[in-house]
Amino acid sequence: MYALIWRILPGPWPVKTLEALALLTGVLALLNWVVFPWVNTLVDTGEVTVG
Repeated sequence: MYALIWRILPGPWPVKTLEALALLTGVLALLNWVVFPWVNTLVDTGEVTVG
């Protein structure tokens, strides 16, 4: 999968590296501000017991 993304990105390897970092940053931001808060509303963390 990573090889496919690397081949699809245009430019020489330094540009590909920057583009890959930008994609990774975008995915992490999407997870942090959209996906994780949505999942948190579905998971009840108030009634956790260890025993």
